[in-house]
Amino acid sequence: METYSKQVDIRWSDLDPNFHLRHSVYYDWGAFVRISFLNEHGLTPHVLLQHSIGPILFREECIFKREIQFTDRIDVNLQLLKSRPDMSRWTMQHEVWKNGDTLSAIITIDGAWIHTTARKLATPPALVMQGFEAIPKAPDFQWA
Repeated sequence: METYSKQVDIRWSDLDPNFHLRHSVYYDWGAFVRISFLNEHGLTPHVLLQHSIGPILFREECIFKREIQFTDRIDVNLQLLKSRPDMSRWTMQHEVWKNGDTLSAIITIDGAWIHTTARKLATPPALVMQGFEAIPKAPDFQWA
C-alpha cells in the first residue's frame, strides 16, 4: 500500500477561543487514523484483547505549520518511519493536510507493544505483525 489517509471532521468543540483548532485535536486525529488502520487490517480491539497485546506510546510530538480553521477540509495520513524487524518498537508519522494542498502539521510518535496482562513490553504475535507490516512505509523508512 502506498498511502493511507482519512478525512476527518472539524467539530465546533475542536476550536479554541481564537476560532482555530485546539492543539490536542491534532493528537486525537492521529490516534483515530492509527486505530482506523489497525481495525481495517483485522487488528480490532477484540483481536488485540484475545492476544493480550496493545500499542503504547513513548513519545508524541506535533510540529504545527499552518493554522486550521472550522471551514477547512482535513486529511490525515499514516506512514511508518522506522521499526525493529520484529515490530516490537516503531516510529510512525502523520501529516495533516488542509484543503488538499497545505501541510498544516506533522505528528511523530514512538511506540511499542505491551502484553496487557503481564504489563510488560512484548513482541507482537504473527497476526499482529501481518497487519502492522501493511502500514505504508515512508520514503526514508529504515529498519532499526
